[in-house]
Amino acid sequence: MTKDQVTSWALAHPLTPIHVDCAITVMLKILDGKCKMRTAEKRVMELLYDEVKTQPGLLLDTGLHPLIRQAREQLDDSLKNIIYEKRLLAETAISRPVMKSFKAMIRHEGLLGSALDEDQET
Repeated sequence: MTKDQVTSWALAHPLTPIHVDCAITVMLKILDGKCKMRTAEKRVMELLYDEVKTQPGLLLDTGLHPLIRQAREQLDDSLKNIIYEKRLLAETAISRPVMKSFKAMIRHEGLLGSALDEDQET
């Protein structure tokens, strides 16, 4: 899925503030290496994060964005540990059912469907 496709998807499926928090949390999981999604799905989730990072979340601190930006540019072990701690705090703040419903929604609404197709092609 391209950046333009994710942008279109995000415009057609506006995220609630708690779902913005979920997207941020997934980004933290990708950065600390704990995300179990396929490679193409991770790429899509990174693009989704880029689309929604300026939108208000419900629970998470906006101070995570500069940290995420820094980690994406140059992730070292020290920063990876900080990302790990922030991810644990985010996962504690967001209930499991909320995170599961977010993941189910983005799959149901087609955000990750084409990412699965891309993985199968490679």
